[in-house]
Amino acid sequence: MTISILIADDQPMIRSAHGMILGSQPDMEIVASVADGATAVREARRLRPDVCLLDVRMPGLDGLEATRLLAGPEAADPLRVLIATTFDLDDYVYRALRHGACGFLLKDGSPALLIEAVRAVAADNALISPAVTVRLLRYLTDAASEAASGKPAGRSRYSAGMPELPLTARELDVVRLVARGRTNEELAAELHITLATVKTHLGSVQRKLAARNRVEIAAWAWENGICTGRETPGDG
Repeated sequence: MTISILIADDQPMIRSAHGMILGSQPDMEIVASVADGATAVREARRLRPDVCLLDVRMPGLDGLEATRLLAGPEAADPLRVLIATTFDLDDYVYRALRHGACGFLLKDGSPALLIEAVRAVAADNALISPAVTVRLLRYLTDAASEAASGKPAGRSRYSAGMPELPLTARELDVVRLVARGRTNEELAAELHITLATVKTHLGSVQRKLAARNRVEIAAWAWENGICTGRETPGDG
């Protein structure tokens, strides 16, 4: 199956580079290449690409607002958005993920990482730049620790409004591995279950946590100590 991709970046050289790297892959096709967020939103809604590769800083409507419109809580039929930016700023990461982005990359990453990220996002597997991931998870873990100690900072924006429905023991196993960056195929192999069963568990977890994607599942896991041994066992 060919992965259709929309590229949005205000720099022609970046659009061209991304287009050459991704367009050279036998399983990828560039369906649009645009220079601003408003055009990206319009063309993405018209073309319904498998992956929208958006820059953050663009004239008029920036990439973060475009992400909210395409993948946020109010999007009727959300698309998969991958953010690629030069700016390694925590606020960009948090806002992008809060607005529904499935991945976050820095432009100085390797072409191989860009290709891997597009394939991961297209397959509903989130990918965040390794350098960003470390800080993001530290932030979420710190938020969980503050909540546990009763400090006013409390829980972060990711768990706000998520109902506390019990997860089964197997669902918790899936959540732990999602939070550690495993793909669906790796989940199936490590848990000795089929890919279809993995997808069933993920669907159940998303419904119970009201999570829009696996990034929010991972965030919930880190906030609530699922990866640090502080969690309450599931109901089996």
